[in-house]
Amino acid sequence: MDREKARFNMIEQQIRPWEVLDPEVLETLATVRRELFVPAAYQALAFADLELPIGKGQTMLAPKIEARVLQEVAVKGTDVVLEVGSGSGHMAALLAARAEYVFTVEIDPELAELARHNLRRAGVANVSVEVGDASRGWLAPSPYDVIVVSGALPELPQTFLRQLKPGGRLLAFVGEPPVMDARLVICTDDRAYNTINVFETVVAPLTTQNRQRFVF
Repeated sequence: MDREKARFNMIEQQIRPWEVLDPEVLETLATVRRELFVPAAYQALAFADLELPIGKGQTMLAPKIEARVLQEVAVKGTDVVLEVGSGSGHMAALLAARAEYVFTVEIDPELAELARHNLRRAGVANVSVEVGDASRGWLAPSPYDVIVVSGALPELPQTFLRQLKPGGRLLAFVGEPPVMDARLVICTDDRAYNTINVFETVVAPLTTQNRQRFVF
């Protein structure tokens, strides 16, 4: 497979048509090597418009979903970012390419080690992979400039909002199949929250210690 051609086609045929046009985001997608985060058995599909299995019943988000998330949260070079659900580490690598530092939390120790391995292999140094259940947030070292929840939640816990800095952005997938959307929450300087439903999609649920529906 001609990886560079496949990467180019991924950007031009999947990502741009999905209204991802920010030049810095497109450059990040072109330079962070997605194939380093894809299991060997699925290398031929590394750039396909699919969620790819990574083991333990979990999947990588499709490229266009990752791209849209990256564009919506508008990461800056001074931002400290929390990602919930490390998976393969690829979303953390994309965030880290633009942020000052990323804390990514994975509930499954084996997947956390996979993410660490992949990030090391990709030469990403400004990411810390933590093990734990961050489905209601991750206190240390909150507050954050950006929070990305990489798996779906039936509802959005208010604790996440309290862990955003003024001006901070949170992107989470909220709902249950077949009704689910990517929700962007922006914390204003006066601690109010503006919520935008940016696109509809269906992604895998976030793994939590208690898989039952959250009680708020």
